[in-house]
Amino acid sequence: MKQPFSAILFDLDGTIVDSAPGITATLAHTFERLGLAIPTPAELVAYVGPPILDSFRDLAGFSFDESERALGIYRAEYLSTGVFNATVYPGVENVLRAIHESDVALSLATSKPEQPAKLILDRLGLLPYFDVITGASDDEVRSAKKDVVEEALERLRALGAELNNPVMVGDREHDVAGAAHHGIPTIFVKWGYGSPAEEVGTIAVAKTAPELQRLLLG
Repeated sequence: MKQPFSAILFDLDGTIVDSAPGITATLAHTFERLGLAIPTPAELVAYVGPPILDSFRDLAGFSFDESERALGIYRAEYLSTGVFNATVYPGVENVLRAIHESDVALSLATSKPEQPAKLILDRLGLLPYFDVITGASDDEVRSAKKDVVEEALERLRALGAELNNPVMVGDREHDVAGAAHHGIPTIFVKWGYGSPAEEVGTIAVAKTAPELQRLLLG
């Protein structure tokens, strides 16, 4: 693993915060409003991480129009209640603080739209640690992780950040593939929502926040 890293991109859901309770409750509300059977808790957790429109298509089997309708219901409920039901994973704030105090640029890179991402980070006191906040666009046109990573790199570059050796930190295969699309390696965190199979292609796996900090900063 090549160190030191010049810039770090962090996923949000399942990496920085446990946001599953708010997301799954909002999804249950959405299915109920649509007059559909509510998936099991285990099935709902599978929605956490990937772009929500992709999950409506791939997991619920919705058409484009059905997905758009579901998104409207989901977004309104999530911004009013679900967004506030998220907690920081143990020790992760210490990692973000250490990065902020170093010379390494830090960007969020989440498939969640930027508005709720900022609300979560601000409420938990984590927003000041980031140089850049990058997420999906409100219209979800930019939601694939590779597109979010590209936007994060562009924003970091505009700040004059050194990008010769960036790294992604995430918990799902979407993080790994999205970063790899730009030749960026991923450090996988074990405390998130991903399965062991999703670790394939990563350069390291962190089981605890202190271990992640050592991997990132030495």
